[in-house]
Order: sequence, then C-alpha cells, then structure tokens
Amino acid sequence: MNHYPLWKNILIAAVIVIGVLFALPNLFDDDPAIQLSAGRNGKIDLALMVEVETALKAQSINYSRAELVDERLMVRFADADTQLKAKDVLDNAIDSDYIIALNFAPTTPAWLAAFGAEPMNLGLDLRGGVHFLMEVDMDAAVTKSLNGYASEFRTLLRDEKIRYKKIQIEATQVTVGFRSEEHRDLAEDKMSREYPQLEVQVVENSVTPSLVLKLTEVAIRETKSLALQQNIITLRNRINELGVAEPTVQQQGDNRIVVQLPGVQDTAQAKKILGATATLEFRLVDFEHDVKDAVNGRVPANSKLYYHRDGRPVLLSKRVMLTGEHIINAASTLDQNGSPSVSITLDGKGARAMSNATRDNIGNPMAVVFIESKSETREINGKIVKVRRQLPEVINVATIRDQLSKRFQITGLDSTSEARDLALLLRAGALAAPIEIVEERTVGPSLGQDNIDKGFASVMIGFVFVLVFMVIWYRVFGAVANLALAANLVLIVALLSLLQATLTLPGIAGIVLTVGMAVDANVLIFERIREELRIGNSPQASINAGYAKAFSTIADANITTLIAAIVLFSFGTGAIKGFAVTLSLGILTSMFTAIMGTRAVVNLIYGRKKRPTLSI
Repeated sequence: MNHYPLWKNILIAAVIVIGVLFALPNLFDDDPAIQLSAGRNGKIDLALMVEVETALKAQSINYSRAELVDERLMVRFADADTQLKAKDVLDNAIDSDYIIALNFAPTTPAWLAAFGAEPMNLGLDLRGGVHFLMEVDMDAAVTKSLNGYASEFRTLLRDEKIRYKKIQIEATQVTVGFRSEEHRDLAEDKMSREYPQLEVQVVENSVTPSLVLKLTEVAIRETKSLALQQNIITLRNRINELGVAEPTVQQQGDNRIVVQLPGVQDTAQAKKILGATATLEFRLVDFEHDVKDAVNGRVPANSKLYYHRDGRPVLLSKRVMLTGEHIINAASTLDQNGSPSVSITLDGKGARAMSNATRDNIGNPMAVVFIESKSETREINGKIVKVRRQLPEVINVATIRDQLSKRFQITGLDSTSEARDLALLLRAGALAAPIEIVEERTVGPSLGQDNIDKGFASVMIGFVFVLVFMVIWYRVFGAVANLALAANLVLIVALLSLLQATLTLPGIAGIVLTVGMAVDANVLIFERIREELRIGNSPQASINAGYAKAFSTIADANITTLIAAIVLFSFGTGAIKGFAVTLSLGILTSMFTAIMGTRAVVNLIYGRKKRPTLSI
C-alpha cells in the first residue's frame, strides 16, 4: 500500500542530487575583480594580459590571478581595497580602447563549472550600486516626428509649386493653410498618395483653405515604441563609458526605463554619462589615396583617418555629406535581391543635401560614422578640469548605386541581425525623446553586505523555529517534514542559480515566507493521518488516506497563492518581481518536497512494516 515504484524513488533522489549540485556554487565567495572588455579597437589577448600584469607589478599591487574568460580579461584580488587601487592604476596605464569595470569573479571549482553550475546573481540592493527609473516624454517623441513631417511638407509643396500660407503643429496633428481651395485640393491628392501613414482631412467652413494631417493610431504607437527602443539602445551605449560590469537597462511599462548600475556609487557621474550626446555623419570614402600611407602619418589634406568598428582603418573625406540629425526614421528591411539592408528616411533639408551630394558620386563608396561625445574630469597642472572629447567610429561602408534623396537603403550587411542592430544604432545617435529621472536610489556595498547578512539570518531564524516546532509536535513525522524543508531551500537556491535569476532583498522575503508556507502541506497531511488513527484505521491505511485526502486541499491553497504570485510578477516592478519569483519557485518546490519527498521517506521508514507504531 505504501510503496513507491523504483523509478519514482530514483526520480526524487535525482532531483535532490541535481539540486545540491547547482546550489553548491553559492557556498563559495566571489573574488573582487577587474574586468577588461574590448572597446572600439581593443583586442583581448595574451599581450594585454602581460601589459596589465606589468602595470600592476610596477605599482606593487598584488593580485590573485589574471585569466581570459569569454573574450574578457579578469584580474582577481584578495580584497576590495586592492581592487579599487588597481582600477586607478589601470585607468591610467591602459588606453581608451578597453572598458575597465569593477566586478566580482566567482570561485566555483572547475568540476562544478564543468556541469554549468554557477552562483545566482545578486540584485542591486545586495551588491550595491545606483538605480534609476527614467520616464520617456512620449509626447515629445510624437512632436519630433511631426516636426520631421512638417519639414517634408514644405519641401514637397515647394517642389510641386503649391502655394501655402502656414504650416502649424498642434498636439498630434499638422495644419497646413493654403492660398486657395485649388491649391488645397492639389495638396490633398499629393499628400494622400505620398504619406499613407497619415490621415489627411479637409477643414470645411474655414476662412483659410486648410488640411489637417494626423498620425494614425498605428503610427503613434510605432513612433512611441521606436522612441523607447532608441533611448534604451542609447543608454546602453553610454553606460559602457561608466565601466559597469553587469548593467541592467530594460523597459518597464510603456514609457519607462529601468537602469541599474552595480558597483557604481557616484550618482552625479552616472547622470553626466547618461546625458551625453551622440551624432551621425555620412562621408565619402577617399579611394584615391592609400589608406596605409594615412595610417603611417601621411594623411591627405582633404581627408581624415577613421577606424571601422572591426578595427580596419578607413580614409574619409573631410567634407560631411549629411549629419544624423536629419534622419527621422531607420528600419531593417530587405533589398531587391533579398539581402539584409537598412531603410533610411530623411527630413526635407536632409533629402536635398543627400541628393546634391550623391548626384555626382554614383559608384563611389560612402561611410556612416557614429560619433560619441563624452566629458571627462581630469587633473591638468594641478587643476580639476572637464574635458570633452569625441570618439568617432565607422559603422558601415556602402557603394552609392543611385542618386539618393529622402529615402534610401544601406546595403552590404552580413545578416538580418546586423541590419536590425544598425537600424537601432542609427536611431540611437541621440535620445529620440527627453527622459526624466523619476526615481533614484544609491545602495552602498557595505549596506548591501548588511542586507545579505540580515536576510540570511532571517531565513535561518525562521528555519530553526519551524524545525523545533515540527519535531516537538509531530516527532518522527516532524523530522521528515524538516528534511523536506531543508531540501526545499536547496531546490529554491538551485533553481535561482540554474535560471540565473537575480536574488533581491524582497526575494529573500519571499524565501522566508516560503519556509513558513512549506510545512503547511505537511501539517495538513499529518493532521489527517492523526484523524484516521483516531477513528481506528490501521497505520498503513492512515498514511495512505492522509496523503490522498489532503492533496486536494493542498493543491487548492498552493494554486491560489501561485496565481497571486504570477499576477505580482506580471504587473509589479523590480522589487515586487523579485518577491514574486522566489515565492513562485518556493511554491513549486514545496509541493514536490512536502508531498512526494516526505511520502518517499515515510514509505522507507514505515512502508515495509505490517502494523507499525507511528511516531506522530
């Protein structure tokens, strides 16, 4: 009656063993480390490792070891103070082609790492750093789009010799006034065909014959979505300048962005970098001169040396064909041959400039240059001064196939993913819409460690109280429940590590709650077994009835709590999500350990005896 088949016992044992395996890495402390990643032209190799080691030894800074990991150089230290001193040394010794970031390197043994076992990630409130919640001004994004259209309207009407009085932007529409109804009707026909994404309406009974052009609901949603995505890409690019090892930049809701910078304590510096500016330039490639001569220092008078994002030198004309401020849209698409490309849309002024520049250069290569501007605070001659510098990077070189105008394509891309990234990058030259910091938090590393210590203490205190109560009240069965509770904690930690989820302070609260809730199922089962014994059923029948009849109640209670946790995760923000994740995982693991796990142990203890005496 109370025997599990062999396969079920093996399954339970296998789950526990795997859980222990993936939970073990969390027992090993992380080493303070410095992470070096390749920037625009940097290369992570043994030569860089030697350069770093030489710089550290020259300043008598001791380090545990340096290693190449996943195209990054990781240098480990014994303590945080040495780590900070080493970063100052490397900032001065290593050039700007590398991103130098403070990080923590796991000390997981090689045999565990071979199984893919890694420690769970710690949230900002446990590690320390800066948290920003930014709100994007979506109305400004729509207005910016309308400004672009208004510029196009002026160009279109002039080219078609349609006389107009005014072009006025109001909320989500553009009003165009004309000299006569005849001109208005001509403009209506032309604009309806030229701009299918706009609703063109004739204003009746107006002193001035007018047209109202409105963005469709689909166009408004697309404009806002593109603005949000462009701001996210821009912020990610700028955060690299802070040297943050594991930043988080993610969308929250329809108009907000969460930025978390672990290890960063200088909020003012973070704001400066996030508010930096970036521009785009289109330039002709100088193919008449040898780029090798330019690399060696012999740059032609009318040319300038740049570097491609993959490190290749490119010689470009000093004359700028067009700047990125005239791009009103960029989208990944396919050209006529089915190859990945990027479709560019310019405003009226940009279209005229591009048309004039490409008319006489068909067949010649053109380059897209991305220029990031940033400011740095340096000490010069004993004074602290702010230095602003530009970092240009060629992101694409393509051949001009035809005279370009308002819309054209950038071709010669390797994949659709590259085309998508390039389109985002073109839109990410500057923020698409203003952002406002609506929430700001700074958590120091000492406070983060204090949170970890107190969180761990709260889990242990709750765990011990539950253990003592269960043993006193249910004796051997209570000890079995305690064993399941310990396994439940191990499985929660293992799942957090396996999923590489982030543990936060509210997440620890979720674990504490799970510790108390996990024994609820066992209390229901054990009380049911007691009732069956009181009415005279045999011990074996009582065990079977206890587990069978209590299951529906346990399932109902846990499913309703799981639904609440899912709702919290779906609609909550960062801290609430952390609580919901651990609560959800705790419910699932407690169902397994409290029902299947305890039943397996009880079967092993009492299952083979005909009339055992139950210690309950």
